[in-house]
Amino acid sequence: MNSCTSSHQSVKLLTFVDDTTLIGLISKGDESAYRTQPPITLDNSPVATVDSFRFLGTIISRDLKWELNISSLIKKAQQRMFFLRQLKKFNLPQTMMVQFYTSIIESILTFSITTWFPAASVRDKSRLRRVIRSAERVIGCDLPSLQALHDSRALKRARKIMADPSHPSHGLFSPLPSGRRLRSIKTNTVRHRNSFFPTATSLINMARVPL
Repeated sequence: MNSCTSSHQSVKLLTFVDDTTLIGLISKGDESAYRTQPPITLDNSPVATVDSFRFLGTIISRDLKWELNISSLIKKAQQRMFFLRQLKKFNLPQTMMVQFYTSIIESILTFSITTWFPAASVRDKSRLRRVIRSAERVIGCDLPSLQALHDSRALKRARKIMADPSHPSHGLFSPLPSGRRLRSIKTNTVRHRNSFFPTATSLINMARVPL
């Protein structure tokens, strides 16, 4: 009985001691709540519905959350931590270990970071920081935070788009009449606010440098 649910507002679920009743209201001939939805097709082939898929190396979940993608990145980074510890055992110079970390581990943690980092949960960001702290203990020095890496890369990417009038997203970075700041992008949801363009616009405005 508890597993019986309805996602349509016109369908009401009534539960009794020993029975369950579904009551539906058809208004103005709208029977959409009771029809089987046709499958989505592409080139006459049905498109399967999945919970997640990998696109250009980044895992996109059906709920548009980034936990699966971040878990995948952390797993790959932790596997490569073994080699960093081996370098420590061989007493390699700290500069070489930093170079190894930057090219082999940091590059994994920051893959497509401008896409997912602002929308990552506090828990996932904490998991990522633990990987960096582990590397800091092995190497013996401080390493760049993911927040700093994200901000620098988001700014670089945004300025590249602003400098290219032919870019499809060039118009999203619109300067105010003063020419010192960008026009803020209106957002109605947290998910949109944490996406690349609103985030990059805020970073550019906070940087207080000429556009």
